[in-house]
Amino acid sequence: METLDWIVIVLFCIALVGIIVWVVHQKQDDSKDYFLGGRDATWIAIGASIFASNIGSEHLIGLAGAGASSGMAMAHWEIQGWMILILGWVFVPFYSRSMVYTMPEFLERRYNPQSRTILSLISLISYVLTKVAVTVYAGGLVFQQVFGIDTLWGIDFFWIAAIGLVIITALYTIFGGMKSVLYTSILQTPILLLGSLVILVLGFRELGGWNEMMRICSHVTVNDYGNSMTDLIRSNSDPDFPWIGALIGSAIIGFWYWCTDQYIVQRVLSGKNQKEARRGTIFGAYLKLLPVFLFLIPGMIAFALHQKSLASGGEGFLPLLANGMHNADAAFPTLVAKLLPAGIKGVVVCGILAALMSSLASLFNSSAMLFTIDFYKRFHPHTPEKRLVVIGQVATVIIVLLGILWIPIMRSVGSVLYAYLQDVQSVLAPGIAAAFLLGICWKRASAKGGMWGLLAGMIIGLTRLGAKVYYSTLGADAGSNLFKYLFYDLNWLFFCGWMFLFCLVVVILVSCFTQAPSPQKIKGLVFGTASQKQLAETRASWNKWDIIHTVIIIAITVAFYIYFW
Repeated sequence: METLDWIVIVLFCIALVGIIVWVVHQKQDDSKDYFLGGRDATWIAIGASIFASNIGSEHLIGLAGAGASSGMAMAHWEIQGWMILILGWVFVPFYSRSMVYTMPEFLERRYNPQSRTILSLISLISYVLTKVAVTVYAGGLVFQQVFGIDTLWGIDFFWIAAIGLVIITALYTIFGGMKSVLYTSILQTPILLLGSLVILVLGFRELGGWNEMMRICSHVTVNDYGNSMTDLIRSNSDPDFPWIGALIGSAIIGFWYWCTDQYIVQRVLSGKNQKEARRGTIFGAYLKLLPVFLFLIPGMIAFALHQKSLASGGEGFLPLLANGMHNADAAFPTLVAKLLPAGIKGVVVCGILAALMSSLASLFNSSAMLFTIDFYKRFHPHTPEKRLVVIGQVATVIIVLLGILWIPIMRSVGSVLYAYLQDVQSVLAPGIAAAFLLGICWKRASAKGGMWGLLAGMIIGLTRLGAKVYYSTLGADAGSNLFKYLFYDLNWLFFCGWMFLFCLVVVILVSCFTQAPSPQKIKGLVFGTASQKQLAETRASWNKWDIIHTVIIIAITVAFYIYFW
């Protein structure tokens, strides 16, 4: 890092502080102002926040690392702009009519209070132990690699970077609330895009272009069935990414994440009306087409540069692990450290900082909202609005402390937990997805049906995760039985698909044998129950341009699948 880089970083921080100071001086009198930005966000702020909240350590380290190790396999999860369109076109009207603050609150309206409690607990625990922990852990590693500093003032620089990142982000989230998340995203998103684009261009220039990357990567096989790194659709016998499992599993996980997870949907709930919310999702869908090219492809470029260096007798481009293999997770920070000139490196570091801070800010705000609205306010319904804001701020501090306390555990088992991150999502998603899907599509879905669908998903998911830990520890001594095959040996994507089907069956069967919801309870929350006024409001919220942009996004997605088939 040179002087010009530090000047760029300082200017970025000054701009960030300016936005935060402005936000803090805005009206934040009640919980709606604090958690949903007063529900007056425009489509630009919503779309930028959806994208910036999504881009975190799993992209800067995980997605680039996946590109450097397995090629295009993880692109199924990243070319999901079409799934954000489902949020905008299908779910926005239901969420808007219900006027809820949180997704668990929506399930209470549709099913019962028990469903709300179950989803709140699942969400809070998963946020603290996976999303917050992984983002902080990876953030410390990224900055240690980029800055090239091992220790500072006698302290491991990892700790300085990780804890500093948490504290700075927590401060502006605590005092600024949802508005700070939305409006800092407007600054952070273009910087993140610009920085990543620079990496892509300079990487191709160093390597020799797109065709050179495709040539090198297409000659590297990733399984015993002839598939190469450039294949998106792989043999159904592939142990990691069988094509049927990848298509089904990525769709289920994507549906849960983009359409029902508080972390993402909270951006949409902050929209001033259905029109702004839907257009925010369309803008977010456009932006979601980019991560494959801004993070996964650079990982493949880093791998190709490594192979090219070895072929010419060099030491390789990527750092090596203790076993002599290249360190795929170091792909993105290595590109930053080795290819970027002074000044530009500062811009990219700002982009990395923006991505990590935005993800953390969204997590802190969503977690605090879940605790305040779904737990505290439920048991203290007459709490004044200003006190709810204070409770939200205190909850954010607690979540920050839990995240920091989890860092040592993350660092000791980081590689294992990171490898299991997609596994965690694959068992978290099916039960929640089944409850939401049948909840808005089927009038007969009963309160107990939805509740037992969620419970079945939680029990099966915890069993799967426990089996993963148990049998991984036993290793070759585990033996073979039906339980081990179902909960450990079965491919994680196929397991996700079968688990989703099982949860659907649970909701349907329990609903058929329990009391159906009254028409008044589900009015406006299920297809076919909206009033003429509600339907007219939804119809007035879109026009031909919304349809045209939707078709463009779907066409780009189809073209991507055809090219990399």
